[in-house]
Amino acid sequence: MATFNDKVRALRERHETLLSRKNIPAECGNGIYTKYQYPILTAEHTPLEWRYDFCEQTNPYLMQRIMMNAVLNAGAILFEGKYTVVARVEGADRKSFFAVAQSDNGIDGWRFWDEPVTLPDGCNAPATNVYDMRLTRHEDGWIYGIFCVERHDETKPFDTSAATAAAGIARTKDLKNWERLPDLKSLCQQRNVVLHPEFVDGKYALYTRPQDGFIDTGKGGGIGWTLTEDITHAEVRNERIIFGRNYHTVYEVKNGEGPSPIKTAQGWLHLAHGVRNTASGLRYVLYMYMTALDDPTRIIAKPGGWFLVPEGSEYVGDVMNVAFANGWIVEEVPSDKVPSDKVPSDKDERKVFIYYASADTRLHVATTTVDRLIDYCLHTPEDGLTTTASVETIKALVAKNRSNQ
Repeated sequence: MATFNDKVRALRERHETLLSRKNIPAECGNGIYTKYQYPILTAEHTPLEWRYDFCEQTNPYLMQRIMMNAVLNAGAILFEGKYTVVARVEGADRKSFFAVAQSDNGIDGWRFWDEPVTLPDGCNAPATNVYDMRLTRHEDGWIYGIFCVERHDETKPFDTSAATAAAGIARTKDLKNWERLPDLKSLCQQRNVVLHPEFVDGKYALYTRPQDGFIDTGKGGGIGWTLTEDITHAEVRNERIIFGRNYHTVYEVKNGEGPSPIKTAQGWLHLAHGVRNTASGLRYVLYMYMTALDDPTRIIAKPGGWFLVPEGSEYVGDVMNVAFANGWIVEEVPSDKVPSDKVPSDKDERKVFIYYASADTRLHVATTTVDRLIDYCLHTPEDGLTTTASVETIKALVAKNRSNQ
């Protein structure tokens, strides 16, 4: 009969096997990006010390005392030479928290730091739940994390499902010590707020998503834009929509900015999520667009339809039919290959790691290059918004292919 120590040893061996497993590129693909066979982080990847009491006297059956439910929507950054994510980890109690995990290659070998992030409550009312942090290395020298703060809607005291959403703001230099700033001040609820990595007109620039309710967008028109002079007392003023919702599109119900955009020689690359209604509920997909270098609000490319969706087992989980991303990492290039404007020129072969979650359950990676994403954005047809337009677009491609035979 296995002793307590035997069980512990077997548990640690299984966990190490999971953490050490090599990831394999998925077969086939669409030429835009490469997905991988295994998720990079799941509830089972969390440290055993977070879940088990390893004292035989207090836990003789070696039970999980604290169970983990999911690892999902992660901000991402290159930090001290390692691919680093600040993931949303959800416990069995439905409370989410942030935890740092790192990898040497961005694809496998991910390991969490010993403890979750300690995030101060700040000067606002304590949050019931926090999640979906966007990380931005800003030119002011700080790493900012902007995340959703969920609280009970006190205007509905007897409705235990009623909630409000606000944008929490924190900053750090080492991902260990976080300074909590006041929540973004706004006249409406805000989710999916993202900090632009550079000053615009000497001010901090924010991508917003105004909404009337916690779930329902209401009059909120899509991805917004606002400037604020002081990030330590950030406030939404003169908000305007730069990418609106549209009937019978992948972003007809709501849409929001994903991670901070990537600067390229031809414009800013944006990854966003779009939501539409289906017979089985809301469907979340990822889509892309580009904006001008001299004006991050001016859209210069708007490829139609979705960019990435859940496939196969990715479809199944806590919340079915969801793909969501709030983190990506672009490889750094040697300083002698970057011109004075800090944008690599010519063919930009920097590798991009897209960290996306499926079904609100697990975290994946897809890899591509900056050049491929630019090509995708600039040469994918826009959504013509009608069946007739879609057919004509397909016929034009068929005709082009015939002429090249």
